[in-house]
Amino acid sequence: MAAVTAGLTSSAGSQEPTGFLNRAVTVDGVSRRYQVYLPAEYSRSRRWPVILFLHGSGERGSDGLLQTAVGLGGGIRRHAARWPAIVVFPRAPLERRWHGKVAHLALATLDHTLRAFSTDADRVYLVGISAGGNGVWNLGYRYPERFAALVAVCGWVRPTAERREAILPPDSGLPFPLIAERSGTLPTWIWHGDADSVVPVEESRRMAEALRAGGAPVTHTELAGVGHDAWTPAFDSPELPRWLLAQNRRDR
Repeated sequence: MAAVTAGLTSSAGSQEPTGFLNRAVTVDGVSRRYQVYLPAEYSRSRRWPVILFLHGSGERGSDGLLQTAVGLGGGIRRHAARWPAIVVFPRAPLERRWHGKVAHLALATLDHTLRAFSTDADRVYLVGISAGGNGVWNLGYRYPERFAALVAVCGWVRPTAERREAILPPDSGLPFPLIAERSGTLPTWIWHGDADSVVPVEESRRMAEALRAGGAPVTHTELAGVGHDAWTPAFDSPELPRWLLAQNRRDR
């Protein structure tokens, strides 16, 4: 636990702690723990961009901590100066992913953060890895108006016997063009390793194709020889945060 919550400082002028902060939000009468990252320079004298980060299946649980250890949290720890943003880290319960009530939990943590800190509502971004990448497609399809850009890392679209959560009903036809039609106004960056044995790279390829066919502003990075851990090279890339934090909902 110390590794997750270490490094809290006091931001000049704001008298608020910064770093990875323990938070909780009550949803349907149940208190759910999550974390918020505040940059060391955070103060209320400016409005800050906000990233909602959705973790993968391996980080599910209830203590509200592990979701910062894999993915974007690790990228921030390695390259904090590249990520001058407030980052929200909700945590999905065991055996659940970013659909239904858990998707609403993610949005509740986002709304809780938007109210609690000095934030820029036109620079809210949705980022996810693996099951969280699937969550990006789900929330991007259902609530495109809430976000300025999407980043999906090694995520899937179509359900399987092991991953049964479906973004669209089975009788809707192929989900890729329907998701692209709804979320295609959002600048999107898709990352996937071409040697991924957990989530087929074809899922990202087909989603990128559907977005391009609809004229969407999409970037597709396929990492040669990389397996499921596409998030480490993605969040080590200096181009990704520069691109992401430059997106603004007012430009659409």
